[in-house]
Amino acid sequence: MVGYDPGVQGAPLSPEEAAFAGSAAGMVTRALISPFDVIKIRFQLQIERVSSKTPEGKYYGIFQATRCIHSEEGLSAFWKGHIPAQLLSICYGAVQFASFEFLTELVHQKTLYDSQTAGVHFICGGLAACSATVVCQPLDTLRTRFAAQGEPKVYRNLRHAVSTMWRSEGTLTFYRGLSPTLMAVFPYAGLQFFFYNIFKKLLAPRPEAGNSGGNLKSLVCGSGAGMISKTITYPFDLFKKRLQVGGFEAARAHFGQVRSYRGLLDCMVQIAKEEGFRGFFKGLSPSLVKAALSTGFTFFWYEFFVNALHNFKEKRGTNVITKDFNRR
Repeated sequence: MVGYDPGVQGAPLSPEEAAFAGSAAGMVTRALISPFDVIKIRFQLQIERVSSKTPEGKYYGIFQATRCIHSEEGLSAFWKGHIPAQLLSICYGAVQFASFEFLTELVHQKTLYDSQTAGVHFICGGLAACSATVVCQPLDTLRTRFAAQGEPKVYRNLRHAVSTMWRSEGTLTFYRGLSPTLMAVFPYAGLQFFFYNIFKKLLAPRPEAGNSGGNLKSLVCGSGAGMISKTITYPFDLFKKRLQVGGFEAARAHFGQVRSYRGLLDCMVQIAKEEGFRGFFKGLSPSLVKAALSTGFTFFWYEFFVNALHNFKEKRGTNVITKDFNRR
């Protein structure tokens, strides 16, 4: 189970071990879901209506967008911004899970609450995600810029992007969209851990059934938690993406209409006026696919690496005991 569990035998997971498992899970997951992320970002940044029945913009469906991006920019386009995205995933996974394990253990030691309840996981999950967001926001902005640019490229590589943005837009540009991100990430991540906790308990095997299918259950529970959480908090993710590409309008011109926003409130008002209620949910379809895969694989790989660490420590401990016995 994710989070501090006083009922588990052996030493609890250390912050370093949680960081390793979280970063490894983030790295593997990112490589698998990058194409869905690129498509989602393209939809979110499109001003025109996204509809296959009455197409108005460059992209109007998942399969159409996939074909269009592939034909115009090649297969590698689906991994645009992959280096900053990988750095983001590794950093975010490490900070988030290390913070989550620390916070749940703190709750167990300093309060009367059970560290394995869904409510505790909601609060600790939200706080852990906020910590990871503040640390990793510059990498998220860079990833969005790379995924949003078409051909010809504005940024040649990561170093060129950092230096260009620093000179032309200033330091604060790396934290564009931080306010809606924090507003969205607390409930989003909190709900992920909340529903994952509930689903895991609902699908917990009976004692006589053993622990068969444990990894598959982690994948299924994580996918369900990701889809529910994403649907509830999706508009804030869209606001963040629109704000992150501010000052980047020239590179977006050939994709369709572009807009400039003075801040979060102005962004919300303009979208509501021009694009209607459905505008807040542009790109939801690929985002749900991505959320199901991303959250499912994240929890799947996290538990996989945690179990691997536990098995390694147990095996090493057994070997030490055996050697000590042989010496005697």
